[in-house]
Amino acid sequence: MTIKAGDRMPSGSFGVMTDKGPGSLTSDELFNGKKVVLFSVPGAFTPTCSAKHLPGYLEHADALKAKGVDTIACLAVNDAFVMGAWGKHAGADGKVTMLADGNCAYTKALGLELDASGFGMGTRGQRFALIVDNGVVKNVFVEAPMEFKVSAAENVLANL
Repeated sequence: MTIKAGDRMPSGSFGVMTDKGPGSLTSDELFNGKKVVLFSVPGAFTPTCSAKHLPGYLEHADALKAKGVDTIACLAVNDAFVMGAWGKHAGADGKVTMLADGNCAYTKALGLELDASGFGMGTRGQRFALIVDNGVVKNVFVEAPMEFKVSAAENVLANL
């Protein structure tokens, strides 16, 4: 079942890169008592994700935070090493928290996985964005296949 507005975010954990190496962050730590914009990309370092999706959230981070967003987080079915390197390469530190869902467990719990085996990428996450307030989903923006519109930072910002 796909997550929808009004649902509580599922319990789970994410891989994160820390100064001491790979670490983890629980969904409770991420969502409880906070307004969070969680956006998902099919893969780190992939064309639309690197050229548009992540850069849009970096560009609009201050405006999102001015609208009450505590955390902006990028989720991908990649490992913490890849997400850490991508975040460093993009200049995400302090603006966007890079979350690894290496086994696709959290993405599957959201019901937003994608079969990208036709591209040689296996199971990945769909391109989407969620606005979450204290663990409850307020808005869900899932892209149509091969589209990049509704999950963009500009659209999320307009809906806050």
